[in-house]
Amino acid sequence: MTPPRAKSRRRRGCTPVVRVRGRGSGRVSMAGLTCYKPGKRSRMFYSIREYRGRKGEPKGIGWRDLRDLLGRAHIQLGGPIVLVWDDLRMHLVEPMRQFIADHADWLTVFHLPSYSPDLNPQEGIWSLVRRDIGNLAAANLGQITRAVKHKLKQVQYRPDLVDGCLAGTGLIMDG
Repeated sequence: MTPPRAKSRRRRGCTPVVRVRGRGSGRVSMAGLTCYKPGKRSRMFYSIREYRGRKGEPKGIGWRDLRDLLGRAHIQLGGPIVLVWDDLRMHLVEPMRQFIADHADWLTVFHLPSYSPDLNPQEGIWSLVRRDIGNLAAANLGQITRAVKHKLKQVQYRPDLVDGCLAGTGLIMDG
């Protein structure tokens, strides 16, 4: 996740300089679920993976991570899940399709139209996270991961923010 450029606060005429040590390699990948149910508080589940460029290490979130995230959500929510997904390639791979077919008793999947991030409330969550880490000058990948986890934890315990992400899509819940 690449944070957006953010403005810095400095006296006029003084160029801000941020020194960062360490290599610039690595990335932080995330997957998340925003969960809504009429009459209940909104919930959010997420999974984070660091990639440091080591041999044999997965570069990002894989279908197994998504499977595990869905399993954790199902256990914590204690009921069936209606999943609305975008057309990310990882959502369409054969092992993921097989997992969905094997768990059709509690998992129903609908796909959003292509190129429709404006209909995905999870995009609002990612926007909130990116907004707060825009000025972060991290010394290492672990510091970025900690900052992302901290912001996600803050959002997770603010159901009004999660509700706002659904409202931002223009979609409504019909109970």
